[in-house]
Amino acid sequence: MKVGVDCALCLFHRGYMEILEATEDPNLRLKAVTQLFDMLAKNFNPEAIPTLLGTMRDRIVKQATRNPDPYAKKKRASNLEAMKFLPLTEKIISEESNPESRFRRACLIAIVGNIMEFNIPGHTFSFKDFGKIIREAENDLAIDDVSEAFNIARKANLVVYLTDNAGEIAFDMLLVKELRNLCKMVVVAVKGEPVYNDATMEDALFVGMDKVADLVVTTGTDMMGLYLPECSMGFLKIYDSADFVVAKGMGNAETITEMDLRVPHLLLLRTKCVNVASYFRVERNKNIAKILYPGKRIDP
Repeated sequence: MKVGVDCALCLFHRGYMEILEATEDPNLRLKAVTQLFDMLAKNFNPEAIPTLLGTMRDRIVKQATRNPDPYAKKKRASNLEAMKFLPLTEKIISEESNPESRFRRACLIAIVGNIMEFNIPGHTFSFKDFGKIIREAENDLAIDDVSEAFNIARKANLVVYLTDNAGEIAFDMLLVKELRNLCKMVVVAVKGEPVYNDATMEDALFVGMDKVADLVVTTGTDMMGLYLPECSMGFLKIYDSADFVVAKGMGNAETITEMDLRVPHLLLLRTKCVNVASYFRVERNKNIAKILYPGKRIDP
């Protein structure tokens, strides 16, 4: 997925807001903003991938402000708030006895969790609306490959689950539980180092993902999305062994849609921005459950 016009404002705006979060020193803020402008001027072009530019942006902010994790407090707060909704979401899934119906509800809840994102222009979320959004999740499902994903998962030996943000990782646990009932092994991957509000091992352990998944690993990098050239050898060995990959969020979708895939990848996300919504040919603020198969691409 390449950048669109709207990505220019988003990339800068999110960087600017992160700089304000990272430091109160006006000199460091100015230094970071100057470097951010320079990076975008040199790298923003029609062939650029938003997530890769976003990673470059975040590395600039962390280095220039001397703050390795600007959103640390907000990520912890997101985890705490999300955990409060686990009883409700677990009840929604437990009301179904049919494995496919349980899997569908878990997918929808995981997708709804993807609304938890900071500073995307035009996108806001509030936990007080979370219950309502869950109830409307099925109606907002603009691309529905859930049944296909269920059939693939129950035949898989190894499913790799790529997480996205802190907070929503709590809801990912519910889908990981259902996947473990379908396949032989589920490995969950988080980021190797802090990047924006993406989930790291700290977040995974906080919500208890290590008690649900067969194994929790890191990608070995702070790269947003999935960018194999920067991943660790340990992660690549696991990823290359997977029969099926579940990838949460827009960042993973932006990178995976540019890859030559070896196995099916299920993209689960909320279209929080115009560029992603346009790519999937749906409206903004819709739910997506899209399987990408080897040898096939989404036509631009």
